[in-house]
Amino acid sequence: MLSIITPVYNSERFIAACIETVIGQQCSDLEHIMIDGGSTDRTVEIMQQYADRYPHIRWQSEPDRGQSDAMNKGIAMARGDVMGLLNVDDSYEPNVLNTIVDRFKTLPEPTLLVGNCNIWDDAGRLIEVNRPTKLGLFDLVTGVNVHPYPCNPAAYFYHTSLHQKIGFYALDDHYAMDLDFVLKAVQVANVVYVNETWGNYRRLEGTKTVNDMKNGQMNQRVLHLLKRYRKDLPLQQQMQLAWRDRWTTAAYFLKRPQALPDAVKAKLFKLSPDLR
Repeated sequence: MLSIITPVYNSERFIAACIETVIGQQCSDLEHIMIDGGSTDRTVEIMQQYADRYPHIRWQSEPDRGQSDAMNKGIAMARGDVMGLLNVDDSYEPNVLNTIVDRFKTLPEPTLLVGNCNIWDDAGRLIEVNRPTKLGLFDLVTGVNVHPYPCNPAAYFYHTSLHQKIGFYALDDHYAMDLDFVLKAVQVANVVYVNETWGNYRRLEGTKTVNDMKNGQMNQRVLHLLKRYRKDLPLQQQMQLAWRDRWTTAAYFLKRPQALPDAVKAKLFKLSPDLR
């Protein structure tokens, strides 16, 4: 069985379309689990209406500690041996889920299966197609194909047993939990990339992700997380990254000597007065 988990909160604008995108897949071996954080709008009412008509829909509503908490609850409820995460404002391309179920029949456990994702703006314009072709840990921690994230949950699926190896989502992480998951998963899973477009991600104005991108916090969070995972690389690759960082820093200040800290400038001028 394939379990799709959707965390929701005050999502009456999107919840029906999210449910419909899963129903439209016409996948029989499926459950759609929606975890609501105690919505005060019509979200719960809409979920209940659909659940009354479609037995594959399961849901619960109670206060939680955020999106990571909701995803952990969904994982705990899941009955499927394969899992996908679908945010409430995202969607699947036609007939994706049947394809996923078929592919997992021959994949070793645990596998992380990754496809492409369309990135749309608020006006419905296609910004880009995210093609996460490089998902090795070294590629990820060097920042290759990571901005804003290496792959979107709407376009990857994995064996539920993967969580037995990497654990669950950190409850205090409300922004970079998807990237954290991928950084853990690629170290223990059989990672398979398929050059097919499976998901649609909408970059909506006013959402926490877009706000985080605009104020520059996303970049800082991503860099902090990538540096944390460098210790998991082989020593030779850690040294390679350290030298790369030094050369990058040196090249930056060679082009912008005025940006050097005053203490460094003083030492350089002392060694070579001609630099003044």
